[in-house]
Amino acid sequence: MGQVIGYVPGVYDLFHVGHLNALRQARPHCDILVAGVVADEVCLQTKGVQPTVPLVERLEIVEAIGIVDRVYAERTTSKTDSWREIGFHRVFKGDDWKGTAKGDRLEAEMAAVGVEVVYFPYTIQTSSTALREALGTRGVS
Repeated sequence: MGQVIGYVPGVYDLFHVGHLNALRQARPHCDILVAGVVADEVCLQTKGVQPTVPLVERLEIVEAIGIVDRVYAERTTSKTDSWREIGFHRVFKGDDWKGTAKGDRLEAEMAAVGVEVVYFPYTIQTSSTALREALGTRGVS
């Protein structure tokens, strides 16, 4: 197969330990690790949330931490589109996706192009949603 390319998609908004954990967990399972950073418009379309940190800054943050080999701006909702551009062999997601409708869809979409979906433990105590809620209740902008 040659070098194994791994792909970790995410919004990476309000970068926190959960994001760091996902990237750290994926790193040993591939030779080349690419972080797919979801574009603002895709996040708004799929989650109904406008990221706090703009895409260009999120790309820069994820690239600067030194875990990934590349960053990629994910501009569509299709992981197959990302796969066509990157050619990854494994996609990594938190286990909060496992056994859900969205996880099942991802597995089917990736199986169609021969990509393995690997789940890692989701960091429950920290999420961008929880951070947004905490900041909102404290009146911090």
